[in-house]
Amino acid sequence: MGKNGMPTWDAMVPVLLYLTLDGKEHIGRDLKKMASDAIGLPDELRNVTYNISNMDNMIEDRVGWGLSESYTAGLFDRPKRGVYKITSLGKKLFNEGANVDREVIHSQFKYVEHVKELKERNARSNINVKQSGSETFENISENVADTVTSYNNQVASDLLSRIQASDPRFFENLVVKLLVAMGYRGPNGNSKVTQSTNDGGIDGVINQDALGTNTIYIQAKRYNSDNIVQRPMIDAFFGSLSRIHADRGVFITTSSFSRNAIETAKGFSIVLIDGIQLTELMLQYHVGVQVKNSFELFEIDEDFFEN
Repeated sequence: MGKNGMPTWDAMVPVLLYLTLDGKEHIGRDLKKMASDAIGLPDELRNVTYNISNMDNMIEDRVGWGLSESYTAGLFDRPKRGVYKITSLGKKLFNEGANVDREVIHSQFKYVEHVKELKERNARSNINVKQSGSETFENISENVADTVTSYNNQVASDLLSRIQASDPRFFENLVVKLLVAMGYRGPNGNSKVTQSTNDGGIDGVINQDALGTNTIYIQAKRYNSDNIVQRPMIDAFFGSLSRIHADRGVFITTSSFSRNAIETAKGFSIVLIDGIQLTELMLQYHVGVQVKNSFELFEIDEDFFEN
């Protein structure tokens, strides 16, 4: 078993071999789904995607690695684009009851030759790749995603500390800029931070259209993490909205909300954004941050190689 309670890529290879023992040709995309369904994962695991990509299904990605590694080792042929067929070697290993794990797969002649070619490519690129055994090919996308997420979480934490130490007026401008970056202003709308005095409990206003028929009202509270927003503040914000006959409010804080505050906001149709979600949105929409590095992780475009 690997992380997240799912099999490692090599644990899926016997499943792939079993499903193709009929000797027929199988479309790779269908085979990955079939193998993923065959092991009976509960829905919450079967549908898990990577943190940085909600499009890549985790178990199907692992099956894909198993299929790719097995093909490289000679356990499968690709008679046509995007199509796989078990080889005599694949049948032999399965029928002999061999434990077809990564060690067996990586010891096959074709795979050994592949490693030699890969070393030559790395040498020409002047890079030194350290092979780590159990982590060499397992969950590459997941490991990259976890590393990036962990780093960005640290950035978000530092970002929240800076915001909490800033001027309240700065924070009010920040939340308006964030909602505009998220697209709430609309192409012909406008946004503003209200005057610091006599604002009536409204810190910012976003008109989603030129006529102001769709308006969002904002309250922003720059609090330390231990200063939790309680229900009375939600009641007060709702009162401010009611006085101007508004039906859309967003309450944003750098701290968090009590359970009663959350339940009250639901009844008033007020959207709540706490400090963690605030900084997550700032990273997502590039507000107050900039991209430090951008990396591309390639995979084969299976559609390109299919009929």
